Amino acid sequence: MRAADADRDAVAQRLASALSEGRLDLAEYERRLDTAMSATVFGELEPLTADLPTSQQPDREPVDLAAVGAENYAPSPWREWFDEWRWWLGGAIIMTGIWGVSSLRDGEFTHFWPAIPLGIWAAVLLAHLVFPSRCDDDDLDLDVDVEDREKDRHAERRRRKMRRRDHRRHR
Repeated sequence: MRAADADRDAVAQRLASALSEGRLDLAEYERRLDTAMSATVFGELEPLTADLPTSQQPDREPVDLAAVGAENYAPSPWREWFDEWRWWLGGAIIMTGIWGVSSLRDGEFTHFWPAIPLGIWAAVLLAHLVFPSRCDDDDLDLDVDVEDREKDRHAERRRRKMRRRDHRRHR
């Protein structure tokens, strides 16, 4: 018997649940998902989930793996601060290189001008450590809004892809 889109989606949902539960690794999940999306009959779908336990409650909505990963990810409060210092070090290398080349070109060591912008930048970073700004929480809200918009775009792209596939099948 031929499989419908809903049958393929149900298998994809079950595979995504198995991946999020740790029953499948990413390579196995991708292989099975590709096979499920190209299946035309039930006989091709059944072996893909035969070794997976049946869930107690069927999920009604697809599992968003990006959301699962985001929920389980707790960023370190120090990470952003250390990232800023990494940018500072990159700026220090570039400015010191410019100073060194210009000093060699002039034939003598000139005043070490990178100390001024690097000192100001370092003072700002240290001040942010001592006096954290209140708008950091607002920045996190903006990040969440961006993530929500990205999820909506991803879902819309998937819907369009499914409609194109359905349209091609009905021709």
